[in-house]
Amino acid sequence: MSYANRRTLLKSGAALGLMGGFGLSAFAAGKIKPGSKAALIVVDVQNCFLDGGTLAVKGGNEVIPIINKLAPGFENVVVTQDWHTAGHASFASTYTGKKPFETTKLSYGTQVLWPDHCVQGTEDAALGKELKVPTAQLVIRKGFHKDMDSYSAFEEADHKTATGLAGYLKARGIKTVFVTGLATDFCVAWTAMDARKAGFEAYVIEDATRGIDLNGSLAAAWKQMTAKGVKRIQSADIAVAA
Repeated sequence: MSYANRRTLLKSGAALGLMGGFGLSAFAAGKIKPGSKAALIVVDVQNCFLDGGTLAVKGGNEVIPIINKLAPGFENVVVTQDWHTAGHASFASTYTGKKPFETTKLSYGTQVLWPDHCVQGTEDAALGKELKVPTAQLVIRKGFHKDMDSYSAFEEADHKTATGLAGYLKARGIKTVFVTGLATDFCVAWTAMDARKAGFEAYVIEDATRGIDLNGSLAAAWKQMTAKGVKRIQSADIAVAA
């Protein structure tokens, strides 16, 4: 379905019945108007993933002005940070003879090995200086267990160890999450799919994300997200503060 057709569908009465959590008035002007039961999740917009970082995502800096524009339109904002120990299990340098982007087997399954990145307390792990989300109420740090990675903002890579984000959002009465940040095919995708698993409506704002696309991982991630009921939208679909 083309983007134009998706916009037409959003405006139709049939679409309104399927887009639970907003109500008819949310689409009165053809745009989503996040209310008190919606949250913006800003995933890993950190120096390590930005230009000049240790694991830079191509075009990563381009998401920052989009997120900055979106954030004032949300009453609830959550920010995440990759927060690894030195010698982390996901670092290729931890293993003799291994190179970045190869894989290894860990207790929870296959692990992609990355360059050392986002080490706790370093400037590399800090949020990008141009990111302006002063209304964020919560920062979730993930991947701080030395022997386990964590792409998702909701669960560590073993799919058992919770970060506490789901409980926080539910306690706040949040029903719907909008996911932005880096990288689309890893931390963004896992966060969005785990949001669905936890019972939330989940949207990924495509132009507010950028992917790594490792061996076709970007297309695979979108396919998996769609299968899990994650909706794919653009920042232009959301009403932002004037």
